[in-house]
Amino acid sequence: MSDKYEVVIVGGGPGGYLAALRAASLGLNTAVVEKEALGGVCLNHGCIPTKVLTHGASMYRRIHAANEFGFNLDNIEFSFAGLQEKKKAVVKELTGHVAELLKNSKVEVYSGTAKVLNPREVTVSMNDGGETTLQTDSIILATGSEEIFPPTPGLDLPGVITSWEALALEDLPETMAVIGGGVIALEMASIFLGLGVKVTIVHRSERLLRRMDLEMVRRLSTYLRRSGLQIMMNTPVQRIEETEGGLKMTVSGKKGEETVVAEKVLLSVGRKASFGGQDLEALGVEYDEGGIKVNSRMETTVPGIYAVGDVTAPGYFLAHVAYHQGLVAAESIAGLDSNFDGSVVPNCLFTDPELACVGMSEEEAREKGLDNLQVGKFPFSACGKAATQGEEEGSVKIISAGEEQKVIGVHILGPHASDLIQEGTLAVAKEARAAEIAGLIHPHPTLSEAVWEAAMAINKAPLHFGRR
Repeated sequence: MSDKYEVVIVGGGPGGYLAALRAASLGLNTAVVEKEALGGVCLNHGCIPTKVLTHGASMYRRIHAANEFGFNLDNIEFSFAGLQEKKKAVVKELTGHVAELLKNSKVEVYSGTAKVLNPREVTVSMNDGGETTLQTDSIILATGSEEIFPPTPGLDLPGVITSWEALALEDLPETMAVIGGGVIALEMASIFLGLGVKVTIVHRSERLLRRMDLEMVRRLSTYLRRSGLQIMMNTPVQRIEETEGGLKMTVSGKKGEETVVAEKVLLSVGRKASFGGQDLEALGVEYDEGGIKVNSRMETTVPGIYAVGDVTAPGYFLAHVAYHQGLVAAESIAGLDSNFDGSVVPNCLFTDPELACVGMSEEEAREKGLDNLQVGKFPFSACGKAATQGEEEGSVKIISAGEEQKVIGVHILGPHASDLIQEGTLAVAKEARAAEIAGLIHPHPTLSEAVWEAAMAINKAPLHFGRR
């Protein structure tokens, strides 16, 4: 059996299914091959399910602080199983929506494992048996990423889990140790901490979240520690062993060897590109440990083969980047003048409080020696809307440079930071001046006023906070 298409996409995650929808909208006969569930890691095991649990943990914490708003909620009952059912329902709804969108766009979906033979031919080993061959004019590789497993003795023990297994737990453990200090590690720690689990982060490096502004990361660490999170820095894990009631990790701490005992150990040291079993060398596609090499049109070194999302180098490992790369690949195949620009990419951390950033960090800007570097800050404790909500932790930080004080970085720690950061993304991308943001009317009372006041602070003139 053989079918002919103009575009065949290997992988149905964010980059893959968005590429399919865009290609179909441009009139291209399109097929997607997905071996597991449509939506990829993002919809099934990452972005979406974690945010359901994040919201549940946030509600749990705020319910226990409801007395500040006049509520007397005694004997509060919480069902982790109920929260998991909500997560499953949301995932089912959204993945079903993706399937419906593809169907309505007349995109053919093949459930199976794809093998790219050459730029014009893909074989599919169907999940329900049999094999089919797809003829195509172009191929998009959207095979995603996978967990990194360091060579630590004991990682194969029962009770050592990844974020996938953590999201599927049926019962809450009493204690959990998280190995890692990146975005996923912090988000998972924040979720389980918010649900009442005693959580310890064990990180081999001297700092968390190395790609984010150091000052903001330190402030976040302070808030998380205040909430009960234990953080052990410069503490590599030597081995993991079974012990009564759970697992014992032997780590190298400041005082030599130490032990950390927990019911569950969550491994989250990072992700790497997954090539989906494709023989890239035989195809002639250039790649390295960071992923497949592509140009701004998402073309690989082989004409007719494109790549998008986590599998590409450099690895952004962000669904919203995969979205845009998928659009660019589809448009490039259709003959449009489309290019991906990854110079301005917002990054969001869904801890409690949230942390979001775009552009340069303060230390990066200072290392570059930029002229007339200015930093404006405004705390949410001075923001009226934050006070009304009882969410006053954190601040907005805007960095500008040059005679025109163009905004080169925006960092937000606090309530709804992931929603507020887009104003910063627009400012950095369009090289807006701090004075332009300060000159915009921001609605009152809203959290966005904190962004406005931080821009005002560039000229040392915030209105609702003491002048520097």
